[in-house]
Amino acid sequence: MRLVVQRVLNSKVEIDNKINGQINNGFMVLVGITQDDNKEIVKKMVDKLVNLRIFEDENQKLNLSLKDVNGEILSISQFTLYANCKKGRRPSFLRAAKPDISKPLYDYFNEEVKNHGIHVETGVFGAMMNVTLVNAGPTTIILDSDEIL
Repeated sequence: MRLVVQRVLNSKVEIDNKINGQINNGFMVLVGITQDDNKEIVKKMVDKLVNLRIFEDENQKLNLSLKDVNGEILSISQFTLYANCKKGRRPSFLRAAKPDISKPLYDYFNEEVKNHGIHVETGVFGAMMNVTLVNAGPTTIILDSDEIL
């Protein structure tokens, strides 16, 4: 599982020119799921995400988590996070999980975030989406289960 986490002042996702999800102060998270992922990995990654200390405290140190600042998450399913560009000019997406695996795990990811008391907004799995955000910092962190679990 791979998460691209952007600390945002605000973010929204539009589908067919209609806002589907919108947050203030929190994370816009691109969620990539690979064939080897399972609920146990998702659960551990959510715990890492919601407790990740990348918000500034009163001393301007990155010391506060999403929970500490009552932040929100805009969660966007993103199979292209598993693009392999090693050969040729067109990416291969063979490592990305097929929808029958990734959709239930993506839904489980969002439920687990909610179970931590975090408000979650989402895009629509498989839809063409337009995502806008104001990156605070800018602060962008990549969490990869292959590296941190």
